[in-house]
Amino acid sequence: MRNIMGQTKILLADDHELVRDGIIALLENEENLTVVNEAANGKEALEIIEKDTPDLLIVDIRMPELNGIEVVKKVKKDFPNLKTLVLSMHDSTEYVVQCVEAGADGYLLKGSSKEEFLKAINKIAGGGKYFSGDISAIIVSNFVNGNSEKRVDTNSQKQDAALNILTKREKQILELILEGKNNQEIGDELKISKRTAEAHRFNLMKKLEVKNLMELTHKSRELKLI
Repeated sequence: MRNIMGQTKILLADDHELVRDGIIALLENEENLTVVNEAANGKEALEIIEKDTPDLLIVDIRMPELNGIEVVKKVKKDFPNLKTLVLSMHDSTEYVVQCVEAGADGYLLKGSSKEEFLKAINKIAGGGKYFSGDISAIIVSNFVNGNSEKRVDTNSQKQDAALNILTKREKQILELILEGKNNQEIGDELKISKRTAEAHRFNLMKKLEVKNLMELTHKSRELKLI
């Protein structure tokens, strides 16, 4: 929802002033977006919303007084038309699930690019949903469409989620890594550079939340990826 001037009015809620200043600087040249207020904690954010409801709330998860999840839950109950984007440094499934259950319209990691940040804001302001690409598409799809069961933690569900978040190339990389090939050998086989192979390996291990080959092998067996 946009106001009559065609701008989306934004409230920033984050307990770090530097983060708020950075977002304001990033948005200052966007004609359709305007930051109308700031809050340093959850309680302050709700007080501001009650006085002058914005179009979009960008909120951090970990804040004093009330955390971001509690704020989103309260907002969706009392101000259902207010859009909410959770901007966080945490990419754990637990946080994502809680935010979606609370009614968040989007979830984006603080390390995202400016382009993705603006894309998320505009999509949510236009009535859509936006979740960072690092979030399991299975989990997001289930919760957004209202088809989820309450956190059934089974190996088959984990396997589906893991396979869903891996790209076709990352699946190829995984197979070659587990065959014992190094980055140069992987690059030669897939006809890509060694640096590109390294980047794919890094992204793969980050998505599967492992730090070394031993953990990767164990995780792959646990999820029946091998």
